[in-house]
Amino acid sequence: MENEVLDAELVLPNYLSFKRVQMYDKYPKGQSRGRHWKHLKQIIQAENYQNYPPDEPNYVNIESPPSMHPCKRICDITGYEAPYYDPKTNLRYANTDVFKTIRSLPNDYVQRYLSMRNAAVVLK
Repeated sequence: MENEVLDAELVLPNYLSFKRVQMYDKYPKGQSRGRHWKHLKQIIQAENYQNYPPDEPNYVNIESPPSMHPCKRICDITGYEAPYYDPKTNLRYANTDVFKTIRSLPNDYVQRYLSMRNAAVVLK
């Protein structure tokens, strides 16, 4: 009878699948629970970038072909995404408050904003 009991213990698993796994069983002492993210410095040290061809983009030379997506239009005053632009001044704006501010700006200020965006145009 005892031999049958010993054989049965070998067949049963250590834990049952329908029971919750305790945290100390899942993560033994010294192991972290979260995912470890590597910093850029750690990635560069781990990889041997001297062996890569120079024209292949990687973390050291971040040069890639231009994006196929159109660039986002940014408000010249606030820096938010700008769905509108003023046809009189060619400045981009995000909302009506900024539009009122743009219309009240003197011409030399408008020229400065346009030159910051590299869209300097002489306005009449």
